[in-house]
Amino acid sequence: MRRFYLPIFLLLNTARVAAESFETLPAGHFNVMETEVGRWSADDGHARIQVGHGKTGNQSLRITGEGQRSVELELSSATEEGSVLVFHAERWTSRDPFEFHIDAKVGNTWLEIHNADDDVKVGGFLSEVRVSMPEGARTLRFRVTAPPDTGIMIDDVRIHRPGPARATAVETVQPVCPAFIRKDFNPILGFRVTVEGSEGTTPLESIEIGFGGTTHPEDIESFHIFAGEADPSAGPGALLVKGTVVADRITLSPQHRLAAGDHWFWISPVMKETASIDGRIDASVFQVRVGDHVLDPAQPSPEGSQRIGYAVRLPGDDDSKSYRIPGLAQTNAGTLIAVYDIRYRHSGDLPADIDVGVSRSSDGGQSWEPMRVAMDMGNDPKHHYDGVGDPAILVDPKSGRIWIAALWSHGDRAWNGSGPGMTPEETGQFLLAHSDDDGKTWSKAIHITEQVKDPAWRLFFNGPGAGIAMENGTLCFPAQYRAADGKPWSTIVVSKDQGKTWQVGAGVKSDTTEAQIVELPDGAIMINCRDNRGGSRTVAVTRDSGQTWEPHPSDRRALREPVCMASLLLWKHPRHGDLLFFSNPDSTRQRHDMTVKLSRDLGLTWKESDARLYDSRSCFGYSCLAVASAHHIGVLYEGKGSMLYLRLPLDEWFE
Repeated sequence: MRRFYLPIFLLLNTARVAAESFETLPAGHFNVMETEVGRWSADDGHARIQVGHGKTGNQSLRITGEGQRSVELELSSATEEGSVLVFHAERWTSRDPFEFHIDAKVGNTWLEIHNADDDVKVGGFLSEVRVSMPEGARTLRFRVTAPPDTGIMIDDVRIHRPGPARATAVETVQPVCPAFIRKDFNPILGFRVTVEGSEGTTPLESIEIGFGGTTHPEDIESFHIFAGEADPSAGPGALLVKGTVVADRITLSPQHRLAAGDHWFWISPVMKETASIDGRIDASVFQVRVGDHVLDPAQPSPEGSQRIGYAVRLPGDDDSKSYRIPGLAQTNAGTLIAVYDIRYRHSGDLPADIDVGVSRSSDGGQSWEPMRVAMDMGNDPKHHYDGVGDPAILVDPKSGRIWIAALWSHGDRAWNGSGPGMTPEETGQFLLAHSDDDGKTWSKAIHITEQVKDPAWRLFFNGPGAGIAMENGTLCFPAQYRAADGKPWSTIVVSKDQGKTWQVGAGVKSDTTEAQIVELPDGAIMINCRDNRGGSRTVAVTRDSGQTWEPHPSDRRALREPVCMASLLLWKHPRHGDLLFFSNPDSTRQRHDMTVKLSRDLGLTWKESDARLYDSRSCFGYSCLAVASAHHIGVLYEGKGSMLYLRLPLDEWFE
């Protein structure tokens, strides 16, 4: 069954302390809005609910810049002596002028209660602002002076009432976060402790947890509890305690002090190299003792358990700071071949110091060999290190040859710097490499730009991920080009002579890129494209090798997306028939909720009951599917600078 979970931002709003994280409010500008902490009001154009950026979740309150702007907050009740206002803030510019002041209205008089000009840092909601409140205040005013189109973001606004710090609640949350072999931070279960009272701190005396529900407890090497953020994507935070004894019930004594507010903790196991990726892992929080208060969560462990996967590449492996752009295929020998960008210096795109890397697995992804470099075009700084990347992989079942397609940027000849022409000095180059020994060694780069590119186009190269070999022997890669006017178009390149020569199709639709393709049972090719218009995918079909295209019935309707690469795989299963799988961030706004969907009617419909959420965290969002065994789908996907692999059993769809 599909796994559902309660979003973290909804849990935040269950706290008894008045708090607001802005997650459930309509996006865009507002004049008046009602929230948990009170009634907000602003003049036209002064404030908005910002989508895609928050301390907790994906929204926050933005007070826009352009001279002095302000927002007022009428509190739900007057403040008592000793009340404290707490919120997180982020300066939306490093340019001056910048001023940020907070006023309180007591009776009919406005009083400035805090000058935060120097308190708020640029980026990342790094600043927690705490302000002592005067007694009897009913309205607050936030005043900002900043350059146009800048301003300040605030989130997680709370009013703490007076009194000694005391814990009032503990709640568990279990976003979908697999536990990965080789990865140190695997947040499989979170719990939040709410502390009220503005005076002092209270000690976190003990935590009782357990790993009941884990398929093979012996697969856990050790575990940590981290004090971190509400969003597990933010990273581990501070180490609270480390444990080595894994059992159904364990009592830990962290000796950690808690001030007023919400405190998030994450249970994170470290998996053994031998841990089975077909197993599951689970955790529970039974009891938390804070000072004299013993707190029992209503749900020690929410329904469900976490998958176990393999971290094929992590930042720092082989002296590379990042890995991006996954491709995945199964060879004739049953070997899984993963391809990706080795982004040595940073996570940014071409032009940069990038090579194409390869990892092999001969056991369906349970273990992976050391990385090989398949494509390296040089590393001269004056040519932006001659980066080559955005790989796609294809296996020719007739010859057994494995092909990689990629883009070479000689200097600044990538998406923005490439121009008309055909030479490496003018335009990005479409390269191929191949392997005839099951991915162990790779040929020198083969240049096919002159075969497939229109000289007027600014750029032409493959779509990353995977290509296909058709039943009639035709090899086909998804492709994309920037036309003379700069508009991007998805298309395909095909070879009918096993890779000796290649031909290009026509463009599918403007403003589409990074497509993936499958061959339908009638021999037509379906293309599924990233669409810069946002919201949903472009889907089309060709019956003449891409010379003409017709929209598919699901075009711009069936598959939501946040503008991101996705993966498409058709598995002609001997028992279950034609199964069309699709993977992407299942969202229209941000890259999170990585999901595999199944269509049982070749893409005409995609039922929610056939969707499997496999990682709910925010991430870079690219993924690639392949058959991993007779009973499993494999998915290689991006974390943040990492290549992560999971194996999903078909039994999840055919129980």
